[in-house]
Amino acid sequence: MNFFDLILLPFKWIVSAVLWVFHELFTLIGADPTSGLTWVLCIVGLTLVMRTLTIPLFLKQIKSMRGMQELQPEMAKLQAKYKGKKDQLSRQAMAEEQMALYKEHGSNPFAACLPIIVQMPIFFALFQVLRSVPQAAQNNEAIHLLTPEMVHQFNESTIFGAPLFSTLMQPGNGNHAATIILALVMIVAMSATQFITQRQLTARNMSDSAKESPMYRQQQMMLYLFPIIFAIGGINFPLGVLVYWTVSNLWSMGQQWWVIRNNPTKGSQAERELNERRAAKGLPPVGMTKKEHEEKLVEQRERAAAGQRTQPVSKKRQKQQSKKNNG
Repeated sequence: MNFFDLILLPFKWIVSAVLWVFHELFTLIGADPTSGLTWVLCIVGLTLVMRTLTIPLFLKQIKSMRGMQELQPEMAKLQAKYKGKKDQLSRQAMAEEQMALYKEHGSNPFAACLPIIVQMPIFFALFQVLRSVPQAAQNNEAIHLLTPEMVHQFNESTIFGAPLFSTLMQPGNGNHAATIILALVMIVAMSATQFITQRQLTARNMSDSAKESPMYRQQQMMLYLFPIIFAIGGINFPLGVLVYWTVSNLWSMGQQWWVIRNNPTKGSQAERELNERRAAKGLPPVGMTKKEHEEKLVEQRERAAAGQRTQPVSKKRQKQQSKKNNG
């Protein structure tokens, strides 16, 4: 056993345990234990368990990203301050000031990656569990908590004729055409949901000032880069892993949609849309009480009225009025 396998060992136990629990549950309510649909539902259950456990990390990710957006003007000033300074002391001073800004705004540039980083061990553990199914079935072996009988049932199961452990490059012992078509469909679905999930963050939940920052340009680049990376890697992912990641992306999409709709970033398009919905219901804008909103409207009306009373008059008009008054 190499070092990588040793690290993944506890996660493979977790994956096998969750799959075992859901398989027992679905079998208990009458599902076919050898059906590919039953095992797909087990993988979906594994995904939902993992995403539920990572909700606190997702909230931390949202908070950190908003903090990063808020400090962009100050970061721009800091970069201008040290522009052209390449000496070690200047670089160190700039790094220290950056860390002070991160601490002040409660943000962390690495927090945006936390949900993905936490899921990666489960992702690789599921990958290894699925890839070991054919050999374990042939040798009548268990895969951690998955009994030899379950391993045989998993090995015999297919979805549209494609085994869940098969990949685009290695179709396995099922229907090769079905495996290739299903793998391509799942790779497209995985990449598309990854793209949409990232896009809704940058398109609707960033303020106008944040969209002018270098961070926004980096996020735009990653918006297209990540789906391409996953699409290329997806040709070697077992179908079960593609199911896991696609369902995970759908969860992220729905979770982000709810947060963006109900708790958007200040100054973003999503906040303007929320305020329009609140106005239609007779509610004040986000962050304001009804009394504060009414006082602001009264102040705006008074300013508008004062502006109308003191409209500038051209010199020609002033002379005409003066002659008329004197005459």
